[in-house]
Amino acid sequence: MDNKLHHALEVTLSIEFHDIIVLARSRSPKAENLIKRGASLRLYTEDSLEEALAGVDVLINTVGPSGHHFKESLLRSIPASGVKLYFPCEFGVDHYVHDFQHEEWDAKKAHFQLASELIPDRSICRVYAGLFLEDSIGPWFGFDTKSGKYEAVGDPGQKTSYTSMYDVGKALAILASQPVGTIPPEVHLSGDSKSMAEIAEIMEANGAGRIQVTSVPLESYKASVLAKPSPTPERYLRFLMGEGKIHHSTDGIGNQNDLVQVTGGLSTWMSMSELAKETHGRPWAEADWDLVN
Repeated sequence: MDNKLHHALEVTLSIEFHDIIVLARSRSPKAENLIKRGASLRLYTEDSLEEALAGVDVLINTVGPSGHHFKESLLRSIPASGVKLYFPCEFGVDHYVHDFQHEEWDAKKAHFQLASELIPDRSICRVYAGLFLEDSIGPWFGFDTKSGKYEAVGDPGQKTSYTSMYDVGKALAILASQPVGTIPPEVHLSGDSKSMAEIAEIMEANGAGRIQVTSVPLESYKASVLAKPSPTPERYLRFLMGEGKIHHSTDGIGNQNDLVQVTGGLSTWMSMSELAKETHGRPWAEADWDLVN
């Protein structure tokens, strides 16, 4: 299970379901913690996936980026199961708006295409949360808290959407508890949309000290990244932030927050200001990371 989404899906245990089942290859501290919270554990092998899905109505796939082969095996087990609603492992940026290829996002596209072919009679919902709030204000995205320097790619005033992983978990739980026929094929979430310039002001107000905000040209940065492909997405996400392609507000890509706010009561989302207060304006201050342009 993806470490980030393990924490997020703990929230589903606060929503009333008939049963919450964790599928795992073996017992682990993460699985045991979910069991303590009220979930049940089913151990599986790739040969027993159909049996593991017995009685499952909603399947949330949280397998990390290294598990594409297993994701396909899991997907191929769904047609013989009673699964009515499937959430593929998306939960990040909407890569369908990209104008370039990347192996991680291409694998997700291929998975969805295969799902459309294998289970056309089941509901599939892809959830895009933008960037995880807790993990994103760090040097990998240009927020060098340790040195008090933020570097934007493009306009520092361009907004990006950040959603707490716990709010993602709540949203998934709310969507999973709704009638299957009411769930749209895509859901964009937006916990808080802020620009790098705004984030600097928020962090300064909460103890960061003076933050210098600079920028590098968007087009040349993007060209340099695409000229030297890398398997991890950080460099790509930086220019996507500058292009406004992770901006899930009404004046950007848009969002479906209302689906979980109206039907599920998720009326408040964790904000950038709350993160700043929790971290005293210095999220990921001890992180070591060399910016590569």
